[in-house]
Amino acid sequence: MRVFQVQCKMEIIRVLRNRYFVFWSLMMPILFYYIFTNVVNTHPQDEGAWQAHYLMSMTVFSVMGSSIMTLGIRMVQERAQGWSTFMRITPLSDSVYFAAQMAGQSVIHILSITVIFIAGALINNISLSAVEWVMSGLWILLGSLPFLAIGTLIGLMRKVETAAGVSNVLYMVLAVSGGLWMPIEVMPKVMQTIAQWLPSYHFGSGAWEIASGHAPEWKNILLLVAYLVLFMLLSKYIRRKQEAV
Repeated sequence: MRVFQVQCKMEIIRVLRNRYFVFWSLMMPILFYYIFTNVVNTHPQDEGAWQAHYLMSMTVFSVMGSSIMTLGIRMVQERAQGWSTFMRITPLSDSVYFAAQMAGQSVIHILSITVIFIAGALINNISLSAVEWVMSGLWILLGSLPFLAIGTLIGLMRKVETAAGVSNVLYMVLAVSGGLWMPIEVMPKVMQTIAQWLPSYHFGSGAWEIASGHAPEWKNILLLVAYLVLFMLLSKYIRRKQEAV
């Protein structure tokens, strides 16, 4: 347990020192939130609900990007630098190493959620109840697990450039197609149908439901759990195949 705690602490420190994380996971979502709720307000008829809805979208957008890109690219960098090879000759097991990375990233997510929630409350005076704030934060934290699993898949790539390119494209496609930048209702019917099966849509949908005073739908929960299991099993399988080679 002590080894796990120390490893978590090291992962947290490394992420906080990453300027890329601070810019893309904190500054950009807050900037987008301000622009689309104050400069380009597309929902003037129901302004308060839209501001709360879009705050959840941008928080989900931040955490999803941090899970896919920050974790995945860092893992590839460690492999390229020989760090992961070095870890194999230490008493630290692979399972503890990967669990510590995901746990450390989850602590960073708590920071991201807190900062963006505070920014949203200050920018637009969002007035959710204490229960809605807490439940939204918990949902976003737990809902990030499938995307952390995607991050571990990205981390299995051999080149940093490839991982960066794939993670960026995947991140943006999931964000736009999942309705995080704009409601899926304004998209073509085909895109709406596709969105219903994307993890990003169900990640955001649960947060939107809580912000509007409702509980997430069972479909949101079941699909996110299914994606988590799928990505974890796939990551484990690929890692074993690479080790065998």
